[in-house]
Amino acid sequence: MNKNITKSLLVFTIPLILSGLFQQLFNWVDAFIVGNVEGEMALAGIGATTSIYNLFVTVIIGFTSGLAVLSAQQYGRGLEKKIKTTLSSYSIILGGIFLIVSIIGVIFTNKILIIMNTPENIFSSAKSYMEIMLIGIPFLAIYNTYSAVLRGIGNSRAPFFSILVSSVSNVVLDILLVAVFSYGAAGAAIATVISQIAMTIFIIGYTRKNYPMLSFSFSDKNILNLDSFKEGTMFGLPPAIQSGVSSVGNVYLQQFMNGFGEQTVAAITTAYRVDSVIFLPIINFSSGIATIVAQNIGAGNKKRAKKVFKIGTIMMVFISLSLTFLVLILGKYLIAIFGLTAESVAIGKSFFYAIARFYLIYGLSMAIRGYLEGNGDMLFSGIVGILSLLVRIVCSYAFKPVFNNMVVAYAEAFSWIFLLTVFLLRLYQKNRKEKLET
Repeated sequence: MNKNITKSLLVFTIPLILSGLFQQLFNWVDAFIVGNVEGEMALAGIGATTSIYNLFVTVIIGFTSGLAVLSAQQYGRGLEKKIKTTLSSYSIILGGIFLIVSIIGVIFTNKILIIMNTPENIFSSAKSYMEIMLIGIPFLAIYNTYSAVLRGIGNSRAPFFSILVSSVSNVVLDILLVAVFSYGAAGAAIATVISQIAMTIFIIGYTRKNYPMLSFSFSDKNILNLDSFKEGTMFGLPPAIQSGVSSVGNVYLQQFMNGFGEQTVAAITTAYRVDSVIFLPIINFSSGIATIVAQNIGAGNKKRAKKVFKIGTIMMVFISLSLTFLVLILGKYLIAIFGLTAESVAIGKSFFYAIARFYLIYGLSMAIRGYLEGNGDMLFSGIVGILSLLVRIVCSYAFKPVFNNMVVAYAEAFSWIFLLTVFLLRLYQKNRKEKLET
């Protein structure tokens, strides 16, 4: 029984981790080629747009993570028609919303970067990069909707295949547009957007071919279903709001970090780029726990759902500790490959030494979060996520005199401690309530 659960978690999660790894290659390849071909200032220009761009991306991912849980519960109950209407309704709605967001973002890019206190000598590259990257946002919305629904029904391979296609095209186009034609940050952005369009087309084609039950056309009568919209919003809105508020907070923190100067911006944004890959096993394992727990809750098997959580938590401890040692040993070398100066690499190394010691706390909090979200506790999870961001912002300002430019790392670590504490209390409360009911 335990072996089957371990195998299910690994089989489902490994493609998710690989998908995330290749998705992060978009940013890595952009940064690596631009940093080594155009120099540190062009790389800092890309880094200065990260928090703004991620504001849109994380809202999409947050909302669709809720759709993945909903689809998993529907799948556990055998409600395939509802899954189809969830897919059609939210592909159109999210695609349309983020098309409008994309247009508005392009129009106001200049003003946004001014508000962000973007340093003058990296402003031009930041502006051209961000304007082009925003064009790909609607395609990401549609891609993530399809990806979430497929994950919900137990297929984590399709997102991996689509990301693989786009990653290969991104590498080729980056080399061509940046290294050969010297288009700089703008060339890297063009390569990324084309690759995002490619992966969206791929996953739509894959779904239509392999899952005829999920295929829809604009002539279908039930293509926009009000009940599916309401149910999807209940699951998707809390994590979307939490992700959005967190990203707004990150924009605020980016502005805060910009005050430390170009070297710190280049070093820490590059360190976060590495960190985002390091976190993939933790984040995706949490998604795996949430999805498999949701499938079992949908099927009415709460006992197996708890076993998934217990085994998943043990596996998460192993993953977190392994990543800690990996970063402490290799962190500075991973930063150095992006073409940073020795001074910037030293800043990045200090950042990793500060934050890696708290990976276990983050891993445990994400394991519990996955279990709670799999049970449908999306609203609570979203609220706690927002509160942890507030803790991070307050700590950033409060401890700046103590930690200087490393305060970004320690503030995030303190927010993880808060996250774990609150999730443990929620888990205790739910378990106690279940015992009283029985």
